[in-house]
Amino acid sequence: MILVLVDHDRGELDPLSLRALTAARKLGHEIQSVVIGSEGASLAGVVGEYGAKVLHVATHASITDYAPMASGRVLKELVEKLSPAAVLAAGSPRGNEQLAHLAAFLDLPMAAECSSITLSTTPGAPHQVSRARWAANLIEDANVHSDLLIASILAFSVEPESANGAAASVVEFQPTLEASDTQVRVLSRDSGETKGGVTLTDAKVIVSGGRGVGGSEGFGNLEELATLMGGTVGCSRVVTSSGWRPHAEQVGQTGTKVAPDLYIAAGISGAMQHIAGMKNSKTIVVINTDPEAPILNYADYAIIGDLHQVLPALTKAVREAKG
Repeated sequence: MILVLVDHDRGELDPLSLRALTAARKLGHEIQSVVIGSEGASLAGVVGEYGAKVLHVATHASITDYAPMASGRVLKELVEKLSPAAVLAAGSPRGNEQLAHLAAFLDLPMAAECSSITLSTTPGAPHQVSRARWAANLIEDANVHSDLLIASILAFSVEPESANGAAASVVEFQPTLEASDTQVRVLSRDSGETKGGVTLTDAKVIVSGGRGVGGSEGFGNLEELATLMGGTVGCSRVVTSSGWRPHAEQVGQTGTKVAPDLYIAAGISGAMQHIAGMKNSKTIVVINTDPEAPILNYADYAIIGDLHQVLPALTKAVREAKG
């Protein structure tokens, strides 16, 4: 049996968890899932659709919000009760953090950002994983020497595929927690929504700007095109570091990893950390004055020119095409 941690924010499913469920299903074992917090019980239908037979719901008076150490304790309790072959989660910051606490509690290794997994069928033999390293520019093949595999699934390495399953059976339980498990508390929230009201993760079209935009006032052209195409605005790390745009719009290894249908990169040179966050986009259009910019190696289409001239022309063409 494989246990999958399904992450949610006050009952709202993290869509990357569906990719983790899909990856788990491909391993050919029974799938059970777990959510932390009573609000997660509403996800029984969707986790069942994606292959989980059971949804364990951990409820506790002390768990009122995201509590990664408490999540680790909950997972430890379920591992000791259910003896799964593996515990998987989405390779998001939250998924990695919660699995890291589980690994620490059990004194076991954790394999993060795995693009493929082969579970051992021989007692004592290692599990085999491939995982992204160096901002996803290198894929490492590794052996994991432990009976229980603890691993997160590389974001966007697996497309979510419905198993057309029935709703999962809900099993509620109250875990045993220690006071220290909930010492870290959420003090404030940033919805992650951009000015267009769409998160980077959900956007089908992203128009991103980098240093070449020149300043905060230069993003008006990007916002206009993104709005016209029903998308949202993104940016590189240097933009947020300069205070031109909020961190919620940052695409990259230390921002948000995205895979939209269309990614337009304007004035972005293509640092390794940024490429790691957008290289899985279905179509990439690069606008840059530098014909040697590294990001051009990932472009499906490239326009060598001044973004302040190209973007208004693109916006005009799109508006005319839409009638």
